[in-house]
Amino acid sequence: MSFAQETMLHTLRGRKAEIPLAPRTAPMLAARLAALALLACGPAATQAADFDCVIEPREVIELRSPIEGLIERINVDRGDTVQKGQLVAQLDTSVERAAASLARHRSQMQGAVRAGESRVELTRRKYDRAEELQKRNFVTAQARDEAASDQRLASAELQDAQDNRKSAELELVRQNELIRLKTLRSPFDGVVVERLQNPGELAEAGVGRKPILKLAEIGTLYVEVILPVEAWGKVSPGMKIDVLPDIPGATAHAASVKVVDRVHDAASATFGVRLELPNPKLTLPAGVRCRASFPMLPQSGTPRAATAPADRSARK
Repeated sequence: MSFAQETMLHTLRGRKAEIPLAPRTAPMLAARLAALALLACGPAATQAADFDCVIEPREVIELRSPIEGLIERINVDRGDTVQKGQLVAQLDTSVERAAASLARHRSQMQGAVRAGESRVELTRRKYDRAEELQKRNFVTAQARDEAASDQRLASAELQDAQDNRKSAELELVRQNELIRLKTLRSPFDGVVVERLQNPGELAEAGVGRKPILKLAEIGTLYVEVILPVEAWGKVSPGMKIDVLPDIPGATAHAASVKVVDRVHDAASATFGVRLELPNPKLTLPAGVRCRASFPMLPQSGTPRAATAPADRSARK
């Protein structure tokens, strides 16, 4: 009976004994199994380790007015893109503009200064004549002293007129600064996350007060990853890491290691890594999960910290 027939007979009879292998078949089967094992283990040993991560904005700010005022207009709304220096909100500046106009006019007034200069010149000549006449004993010393006093008073009045004009110039600068403080501009290229107030409402200054807008800078994104301590020393700033956002149709993007935390979390035996991901066209959203592939780490490194990137992403 052949080997195949014997195997079939054992199967039909339902025997539980092991089916003996033919002498030539056993070595071939063992070789195939060994090859399959090598194929299965080889890629796993060289495959990069993937870890869960979170893509976050580089910066999120709450835009408030540094001084209290009535909101005149808001030029952007939720979801709008903004450019650095763009005017996004304007508080009412009618009082400051009126004060600035008055200060500008006073700073350009020439009448008091010219009158003072003329008076100084007149009193100087009077004093010179009185000094010459007193030397010839045609006038008393008292008359000469009175002429000198008039000259000093005229000089003081001229200085006062010049000081007033300088004060007006400084007041103009102050009013312009107040207008600037009530003109809110975006500090970076980004998007409007939320609009919290509307025209006609009172913008209050101070920490804890209701902001006018919330802006996020997404031209450059931060990717927060938590790695096990086994990866310490294998990741350094400047390394290139592939990041795959967890969104439909996403492709991997190249990011670079920006920060490697030097303070570890003893409870979870992990440490944080921050990646910097360029996003010049603002095509990638922030606030989404992702997978970061570290080619320098073996696949055997279990990403036990991959479930907690959001807990430590608040580190700045």
